[in-house]
Amino acid sequence: MGISSLFPVQVAVWQETIGPGLFERDLCINSPTGSGKTLSYALPIVQTLSNRAVRCLRALVVLPTRDLALQVKDVFAAIAPAVGLSVGLAVGQSSIADEISELIKRPKLEAGICYDPEDVLQELQSAVDILVATPGRLMDHINATRGFTLEHLCYLVVDETDRLLREAYQAWLPTVLQLTRSDNENRFSDASTFLPSAFGSLKTIRRCGVERGFKDKPYPRLVKMVLSATLTQDPNKLAQLDLHHPLFLTTGETRYKLPERLESYKLICESKLKPLYLVALLQSLGEEKCIVFTSSVESTHRLCTLLNHFGELRIKIKEYSGLQRQSVR
Repeated sequence: MGISSLFPVQVAVWQETIGPGLFERDLCINSPTGSGKTLSYALPIVQTLSNRAVRCLRALVVLPTRDLALQVKDVFAAIAPAVGLSVGLAVGQSSIADEISELIKRPKLEAGICYDPEDVLQELQSAVDILVATPGRLMDHINATRGFTLEHLCYLVVDETDRLLREAYQAWLPTVLQLTRSDNENRFSDASTFLPSAFGSLKTIRRCGVERGFKDKPYPRLVKMVLSATLTQDPNKLAQLDLHHPLFLTTGETRYKLPERLESYKLICESKLKPLYLVALLQSLGEEKCIVFTSSVESTHRLCTLLNHFGELRIKIKEYSGLQRQSVR
């Protein structure tokens, strides 16, 4: 990936997750856009899972939009294969059937042999170690995909937390938290209860006990990492995540902070003259790449159409909005 050094947020997260304090606490990470948040959680997750013996879905990353999920998946895909980990994507970019074929590994069946459907169902296995998903498609797989389970989940990453907590998204969060709680969270249960009667599907048992001074916590527990450029500090909202002794990490003293290399300017003009000022600004930039943000899909389409009518602009102008199909974007 051409990385020579880590950003401050990446160093801070690495120190809290790798070494003696190996994911001892859940992390709340508040860091501005462009500060390297994605790699800050991707690196320790990949490093920790690199010694796994059996392929199961152990890390789930949830993001509010398809485009963000695609970006995060690309980051994981750049580092995970080096240690033998597989990364999956569930965002609705392809049909649900195509996603199932990528996420679930089916047993090889020999022709001419009659198999019990229940036995075949028990042999379904995860084809990925890490899944990047949007809430809607995640719920589709939870509700309808045979063999899809969160039973073995070790890491839950909630990226763009403020937005995901603000919008319900089919109650995905309480559903995920419920599905990661083992039915066998018993305090020091007899060892015989953990021995299967026959060799069957792999089970993850979360037992309650004393974990570094925190009583009655299931172990191995689900580690949570929540991130946002404007991470809420409202206890009522964060309570939904059921965080374990959370540690708040921030790269700045203020909630809203611009990256150090980003310069900010403001131009005040009449509303009707804004397109003309924008044209003048684009001309002054020459051949430099530029992104123009608007307040809505309709405004994006209208502005793009208007700018394309200025023949003297020697730059290519393209629209990028929800009006376009995903393949076009």
